Amino acid sequence: MYYVAANGLAEAFNKTLCNLLKKVVAKSKRDWHERIGEALWAYRTTVRTPTQATPYALVYGVEAVLPLEQRIPSLRIAIQEGLT
Repeated sequence: MYYVAANGLAEAFNKTLCNLLKKVVAKSKRDWHERIGEALWAYRTTVRTPTQATPYALVYGVEAVLPLEQRIPSLRIAIQEGLT
């Protein structure tokens, strides 16, 4: 038997993921499966108020390197790699 109250955290995450997908999916809502990676990246790299950290940082112990930072090195990346 499905009991919503027992799955509150999962339901909250699913709602958040659906809202993110609505923002990244193109005109055709049928390509959601191709864009779910972008939605998850946005979720995992956004600071959460209760923890004051990103889910990515909590799991891996470091902040995620943004794709743009791979092309244009930032001070944060230089410090992380011990270049300064």
